[in-house]
Amino acid sequence: MDDTIIPVFDLGGVFVDWNPMYLFRKLFETEEEALWFHQNICTPDWNLEFDAGEIYSEGVAKLVTRFPKYWREIQAFDERWTETFGPFIQGTIDIHNELVEQDIPTFAITNFSWEKWMTRLGEWPFLEKFDGVIVSGLEGLVKPDPRIYRVFCERYALAPQSCVFIDDSEPNIVAVRKYGMNGILFKDPVHLRQDLIDLGLPLKAK
Repeated sequence: MDDTIIPVFDLGGVFVDWNPMYLFRKLFETEEEALWFHQNICTPDWNLEFDAGEIYSEGVAKLVTRFPKYWREIQAFDERWTETFGPFIQGTIDIHNELVEQDIPTFAITNFSWEKWMTRLGEWPFLEKFDGVIVSGLEGLVKPDPRIYRVFCERYALAPQSCVFIDDSEPNIVAVRKYGMNGILFKDPVHLRQDLIDLGLPLKAK
């Protein structure tokens, strides 16, 4: 078992469907308005500031001062944040459970606000099955910055080439491969299962 490759997972888009548009569609009457808000006000880059460690109340207050007209919708991104999630991706959870049952160590590296991360621990049972998690908001580093992969390998004393990182973001996979880890671009659990079997992990073929 010593030479078994160690699976390292992203969370959003791999274990659980995440899309701020799920919330924004509830806040605006049309798809066009919701999309404009996502592209111009509560943008992906703005969200990344929380993933890098920004406190939600501060980030919201700063944005409201820039766009006071949208204070309700901006505040909703904090207060109704759980509505940015869709369903669990059950196939990934099944794969993870199979690995855990066979005593394969598993880890996660996630771009995540440390505040919101702490609220998920009781809500997402799969989180406590990991042997360790790197949360960007606590490190002050966000993927695809290669330093976050170095932090992971050093913290858990793992050689990069002994790990495979699974993420739904192509830039993150490109960066992790440059760092020296194996990388799998997540499409769906069916492809992931086969990719992991191909790497020698003891999963049932389906």
